[in-house]
Amino acid sequence: MRQAGRHFLQIPGPSAVPDRILQAIAMPVIDHRGPGFADLGNRVLSGIKTIFKTEQPVVIYPASGTGAWEAALVNTLSPGDKVLMVETGHFAYLWQQLALKLGLQPQLIETDWRRAADPALIEEALREDSDHDIKAVCVVHNETSTGCTSQISKIRAAIDAAGHSALLMVDTISGLGSADFRFDEWGVDVAVSGSQKGLMLPPGLSFNAVSEKALAANAGAGLPNAYWQWRDMIEANQRGYFPYTPATNLLFGLAEAIDMLHEEGLDNIFARHKRHAAATRAAVQAWGLEVQCTVEEEYSPVLTAVRVPDGTDADALRSVILEHCNTSLGNGLSKVQGKVFRIGHLGDFNDVMLLGTLAGIEMGLHLAQAPHQGGGTQAALDYLKSNS
Repeated sequence: MRQAGRHFLQIPGPSAVPDRILQAIAMPVIDHRGPGFADLGNRVLSGIKTIFKTEQPVVIYPASGTGAWEAALVNTLSPGDKVLMVETGHFAYLWQQLALKLGLQPQLIETDWRRAADPALIEEALREDSDHDIKAVCVVHNETSTGCTSQISKIRAAIDAAGHSALLMVDTISGLGSADFRFDEWGVDVAVSGSQKGLMLPPGLSFNAVSEKALAANAGAGLPNAYWQWRDMIEANQRGYFPYTPATNLLFGLAEAIDMLHEEGLDNIFARHKRHAAATRAAVQAWGLEVQCTVEEEYSPVLTAVRVPDGTDADALRSVILEHCNTSLGNGLSKVQGKVFRIGHLGDFNDVMLLGTLAGIEMGLHLAQAPHQGGGTQAALDYLKSNS
């Protein structure tokens, strides 16, 4: 049965796509090899660097973030290479599984999925690797399954303190455009991202930002690659083109998204996300529920993962909220399936949208007879009014 009113898509991505971007994507398809395409190609290839905060090349693929994971690995590594990976959650685990399938040897630092990557543990592992067999450190900037954000600058400092030569690879698929990310300043070697989160686009584009050190590693990499080859992409990109058919209409949308991000200002966007995250946590606390992330300085500005009380099925609760409040929330993944629900507060998002989302959740908690206290939405409203 049709439900009146707008649907609240409050999963942690794909995020809602603004009308301006939808209209840009609706442009007529153009010749991707014609003389006019280079204007669009150069516009997005230069513009996306400003979002990564880099002067280095950013490669754009027609792919999901998983494709960009693979591109990062196959362009820099050889069969049998060791990579140090931190299992901060479901997506870090999937990246590790991809590395195994490619013939790499992940050395895993495990967590309880309630905190981000620990720089001290990374430094310890690298100091023990006196022969520098570890060729890359792979971490997730914003772990979408748990709501924990790793402090990349501190991880770079840990690698430097260990005197290690490993590349620093960072998945910022859900972080880019929502949480502060500084590719050059933080000494990242390969950054991985996607279009469907803070960039406010539909799924379909993925990115690799690439340092000089990573380009040097690419020259000696032994893993097979063709579609993902950086050199072919960068060579064609110098003229504003791509070596194969790009997602032309998504590139129109990307150009609009870059403009929108700069019109608001990146620092303003990051502050907005932090404010909405804090208001959400105020609601969770008032409900008497618990946030999945346990370390305050690692709280994600992108999403909040909420633990449900023992005996409560988070997925059943989500179903009630969807049915009665027309609101989609993220589900718990693998180790936390049924134990958490995830509130996305990213992308093109404002105070009223947040309050509507939280009101729907509070109504759903009541209808599902889940153990909770009232007043969460009011607590968020009070926070927003005091921090406007």
